[in-house]
Amino acid sequence: MNYKVTGGKTLSGEVTTNISKNAAVVLLAASLLNKGTTTLKKMPHIEEVNRVIEILKSIGVSVEWVGGDVVIKPPEEFTLDTIDKVAAGKVRSIILLTAPLAHCYDSFELPLPGGCKLGGRTMMPHIDALSKLGIHIGESENEGMYSVEASNRHAANIVMYEASDTGTENALMAAALMPKVTTIKFASANYMVQDLCVFLQQCGVKIEGIGTTTFVVHGVSSVDADITAYPSEDPIESMFFISLAATTHSKFSVKRCPIDFLELELATLDSMGFRYNRSKEYIAENGLTKLVDLELLGGDLIEPPEKIAPRPYPGINIDNLPYFVPIATQAKGKTLIHDWVYEVRPQYYLEMNKLGAKVTRIDQHRVEVEGPTKLHAADIETPPALRPATLLLIGMLAAEGESILRDVYPINRGYERLHERLKTLGADIEAIE
Repeated sequence: MNYKVTGGKTLSGEVTTNISKNAAVVLLAASLLNKGTTTLKKMPHIEEVNRVIEILKSIGVSVEWVGGDVVIKPPEEFTLDTIDKVAAGKVRSIILLTAPLAHCYDSFELPLPGGCKLGGRTMMPHIDALSKLGIHIGESENEGMYSVEASNRHAANIVMYEASDTGTENALMAAALMPKVTTIKFASANYMVQDLCVFLQQCGVKIEGIGTTTFVVHGVSSVDADITAYPSEDPIESMFFISLAATTHSKFSVKRCPIDFLELELATLDSMGFRYNRSKEYIAENGLTKLVDLELLGGDLIEPPEKIAPRPYPGINIDNLPYFVPIATQAKGKTLIHDWVYEVRPQYYLEMNKLGAKVTRIDQHRVEVEGPTKLHAADIETPPALRPATLLLIGMLAAEGESILRDVYPINRGYERLHERLKTLGADIEAIE
């Protein structure tokens, strides 16, 4: 699929934030901890979820879409020898099956993770944390696979190698079925981790410290129950629409925004002259996440007083950082964006120059964006990474003339019917062959 975009239009109306991709995929993995039936409500129909479901089905898991919900029932025994390696090679979330399957097998193998091509994405946080729980990840003699040895699982005190989202999730899922106390320090407290904690508590696992960087997990011996879970809304999707409003100088509303995971982004935008109103907080259906509705009002943008860089929660989210690139093209002055996590992703930011932006790469991790610039149409191949792909789409929607964004699979990995939802805001965008 390609997108044909006629940009330069002012957008208006309202859009609602969808359920989080990252919460959805970790809860699909966590459902394997439950011998009973797990129902995940209002799941996003996105390619990342489709690939994980293909993987689960390939190892014998019963997975059905019932309306907008996904119903999962694990088998008596998994068939790991029939795992879908093609689907696994398209997602990084295959690594989240490590801990759930470690409770079922003393040793097994899984395909190496794929997903966005952002540079060297180490498995070290998983390797280090799980090894302290007696689950050892190593090289496999089989190409494209890694081995897991889990014959000596045990509770432990862990200090995470880094505050990795997926690393913390694997540690939590490993600790969940160890009927003693595990302490996880320097953990990620990010939105998808909190969703996992809510689910594990529904499974009977007591977790102290949700929303902090230290978890105390009181594991259970097994889970066999019918559980209904509500993954929460996606702050990264909310940020996409916030960036879109700022870049296109538009005014519209975004509903159901997870405000705890957007406050520093909004504070940074406030320092750049962007204006908005927020509603009173209300609670998402998972019973934990705080939501607000945002009325985006725009404003004359200027460079921020400091560089913009991501940090572990409650800092600017690593997935939200790219959305400051198109915003900075419309801000007076020079904005320094420091993407210290990924060495390849800043290279994708330079693709904005094809639309008339002035983005200069300072080194492997830093770019400087000079603005404001008048963007123009271009024909661009989509980068093999979700967030860089969507920032180009924002640029095209701001650029006058007809643009083509080719092969938008990376966008469909994380966004459901995005072009149709953009049309409701008045965007001129078509999906074409």
